[in-house]
Amino acid sequence: MAKKSKKQQQSGGTPATVALTAAGVSYTVHAYDHDPSHPSYGEEAAEAMGVSPDRVFKTLVADVDGTLTVAVVPVAGQLDLKALATAVNGKRAAMADPTLAERTTGYVRGGISPLGQRKKLPTVLDASASAHATICISAGRRGLEVELSPTDLTTLTQAVLAPIGRA
Repeated sequence: MAKKSKKQQQSGGTPATVALTAAGVSYTVHAYDHDPSHPSYGEEAAEAMGVSPDRVFKTLVADVDGTLTVAVVPVAGQLDLKALATAVNGKRAAMADPTLAERTTGYVRGGISPLGQRKKLPTVLDASASAHATICISAGRRGLEVELSPTDLTTLTQAVLAPIGRA
């Protein structure tokens, strides 16, 4: 995880929000009380914020031909691993080991953000994001989301936009 200054720690900034602020990107933070017993982090976020699950995106880490790759897809659906591999010119994709994903990104499961990761990973954003003026993604911890334009997310993460989600 990127080191935080004392001021950033006191303001409660996460590496994701620090990265957004540093980039001068317009975003809105949405905080809610995380319920550890909820079966889905993403669905919980959508319900808590009163936002359609089609606009709330989850961040998943997959292994594509030995390279950890970030996939950002709507919580209303699932990641199509074959489509992810194709999007990055790979052959095979599988979900990454959760411990490796946490160690590499610097975030915990349910709080992995595509922004401000410890190690910059190739990123693919589901093409459905472009249908929305704004989308919500994890801000770097459970119970904290950021809302921003999909264009800004694509630019900041240097993401490939591709149809990697399925219903």
